[in-house]
Amino acid sequence: MALLDKIREFAKTIPAEVKESKDTYTLEFVLAERKAFLTKQKLTYTAKFKIDESSKELRFTEMLKETGIGLSSGDSDMSPGFGFKAESYNTSSGAREGTIEEQSKIFGEKYSYNFDYSSVRKKLEELSKEESYNFKYVLTGSGLQ
Repeated sequence: MALLDKIREFAKTIPAEVKESKDTYTLEFVLAERKAFLTKQKLTYTAKFKIDESSKELRFTEMLKETGIGLSSGDSDMSPGFGFKAESYNTSSGAREGTIEEQSKIFGEKYSYNFDYSSVRKKLEELSKEESYNFKYVLTGSGLQ
């Protein structure tokens, strides 16, 4: 079984879907959602990777993204009135370990979840090695080129 096929099989267990766009693959799923009166916010984990067949290398990056939309009463989470808020936090300081909840105070008491996102990175690294590919963690999506 090819590396990409193995990654797709793994993604089904999360559950997530692997999508392709211009030779870059995205594995994405919602970690948590928060709904309040006329507002909705969600926290999404996104892993992007590129498989370079010529150098037998898988380049990988990951990030957390928070999006929200809705009517707000001027609380600290969203701007006053009808608005849209989108924030992204990537792992630019290098690979993080443990659960997002333990490692990041960014989202505070906002969400209730427990996901060890390093498990996705470790599994893709393991699958790469099984297929004799080098695994390279890159800090940003531009490193996938």
